[in-house]
Amino acid sequence: MAGAMNSGTGHALLLASGSPRRRMLLTELGVPLVVRAVDIDESVRDGEAATAYIERIVASKLEAALGLDEARAARAVLVADTVVIASPDGERKILGKPVDDADARSMIRTLAGAVHEVATRFALAAGGALDDSEGSGRVVARTVRTRVEFRELDDAAVARYVATGEGRDKAGSYALQGIGAMLVRGLVGSHTNVIGLPVCEVVEALEQFALR
Repeated sequence: MAGAMNSGTGHALLLASGSPRRRMLLTELGVPLVVRAVDIDESVRDGEAATAYIERIVASKLEAALGLDEARAARAVLVADTVVIASPDGERKILGKPVDDADARSMIRTLAGAVHEVATRFALAAGGALDDSEGSGRVVARTVRTRVEFRELDDAAVARYVATGEGRDKAGSYALQGIGAMLVRGLVGSHTNVIGLPVCEVVEALEQFALR
């Protein structure tokens, strides 16, 4: 698929994300892109449900991204956010990035021996280089969910994994694409969704913008 996208004028895609995993996934597909992260407040509001949270965050990221200078030279702008949702007491709880290793150990213990959900919402919008005849102003947004089952872990195993430092910048404190794969017994749904971007669904969205 390398080189499959038509860049037109300027660059084809602005990825408004600081995630190296999202950049890696798109680069492996041969998507010509420019990366520029946006900075917004990602705090969870009191009583905010996971679905409402991720929809709000992605909408805020898209608004910020469309205001960037790079968006004017892009045919499309892509933003995304991934959350891990656990239900240890029957109540759905968002697990974000850990604040420290103690927080990471707590998250991994919560996930151990149970099934949790990973949800990634992405939004793809027309950039300034996509003229009106091609659908300028259009936005495609979708939330993709994957069910992930962790194996049972004792405290020593939890501590060993957290000590690797791999999960310090990741929602839920683990990385499926790295050492964290040893924690996962199985999953149902898109595995790239757990990494940070549901590749199949994003490519389908790119096709709607005639960017393939």
